[in-house]
Amino acid sequence: MAMAAVMAAGAQEKDSANVRRDWTFGVLPSFAYDADLGLQLGALTNIYYFGDGAIYPEYYHSFYAEAAYTTKHYGLFRVSYDSKYLIPNHRLSIDLTYLPDQMCDFYGFNGYATHYNPNYTDPGSMEYVSRAYYKMKRDMFRFSADLQGTIAKPWYWNAGVGVLSYNYGSVDVDRLNKFTSDPEKMLPHAETLFDQYVLWGYIQLPENASNGASGYSATGFHPYLHGGITLDTRDRQQNPRRGIHADAFVTYYAGMGQMSEYNNLKFNAAWRHYLPIIDRKLTFAYRLGTQLNVAGDSPFYLNTYLNQLYMQRVIYEGLGGANSIRGIMRNRILARGVTFANFEFRAQVAHFKIGKENFYIGLNPFLDAGMVVQPYEDVMFDPLMAERVNHDPSTDPHFYDNSNVHTPHLSAGCGLKVAMNDNFVLSVDWATALNEQDNSKFSNIYIKMGYMF
Repeated sequence: MAMAAVMAAGAQEKDSANVRRDWTFGVLPSFAYDADLGLQLGALTNIYYFGDGAIYPEYYHSFYAEAAYTTKHYGLFRVSYDSKYLIPNHRLSIDLTYLPDQMCDFYGFNGYATHYNPNYTDPGSMEYVSRAYYKMKRDMFRFSADLQGTIAKPWYWNAGVGVLSYNYGSVDVDRLNKFTSDPEKMLPHAETLFDQYVLWGYIQLPENASNGASGYSATGFHPYLHGGITLDTRDRQQNPRRGIHADAFVTYYAGMGQMSEYNNLKFNAAWRHYLPIIDRKLTFAYRLGTQLNVAGDSPFYLNTYLNQLYMQRVIYEGLGGANSIRGIMRNRILARGVTFANFEFRAQVAHFKIGKENFYIGLNPFLDAGMVVQPYEDVMFDPLMAERVNHDPSTDPHFYDNSNVHTPHLSAGCGLKVAMNDNFVLSVDWATALNEQDNSKFSNIYIKMGYMF
């Protein structure tokens, strides 16, 4: 009995030594790399309050702030707050984000129905048009305030309000050319795929849209309300090792001003499951999700946004890229409704301490997938449209064979994780698309914070 008591006391002291208390914070470089967005430089801070450590690795309050810009002209400015204790028995999440993007990816509608030709962006090709051919301008402002309460554990209700505001249009070639004095690196004034979609009538701009020297420019302002239910049996909020985190909800978007015709209702559902294989060493995690337009009409730029009940990442853009289907080009799968899946093993291969901080190194091989389930019907091949815009459907790659619209888009890869205190996770993912129509580059690297789900 005495020996057992000594061993128990020793175990408690060891566990206590690994617990973080009070405040933990610091300003860090915001360094990241994204195959789609380029090298990101800036600064961030993530401040946690653990109190007496009784709920560690959970936290009482989390504050996050980041300001950064990338080499491919993508800006990131965000502040957020998250707590399950500010309002007793409720989780409150507040997010304020501004994301200017001078070279936002645009590969057309309906996934494989729009042919991707990498030669159009290759200056060494005879088919070269412009490095901005598959780009558009997209500046987004977002505010959200979300509240979660308990129905009966592990079931929760969710409600929230917010605003998504977009300024979008043609790439501002003259502005981007000011960043270089090398004539070979300057962008030509060429018609992009976005410009052609406007010309063909696939993208309807509001009446107050402009068409000046820099091309088309328009705005869209959309307040929204959403509500739904959540099932959460996870053992922990950050980096769970077991349990289910699932939600289903609807989001009503209002169209304001010139966009008043775009009132719409979207349905989202996601199922995230964490299955322990070897305790504290190996977990199998997967996510299944869908977003559907169930009523009204939604502008194309809102269909590039994946709705969330509360914000855990800075951006949730459409299928393709670091936040949805790694290895596939950002926004490659753009449709009225989509479905997606992610499967990965999460292995912790080494644990160590630096000062008072607890670290581990992990590996996670993965397989990602996405598919169009609600295509843009009016973008399917239309001989009358082809005749009106003087295009030959036998040679025009944009009037592509639509028989493969519902073909799954697949990618695979492996990630390296370096985690501090189970909350602060540096992630380096390598991924490749399994079809060259989704990405002509074999190797795509993403350096981010946290697990994808």
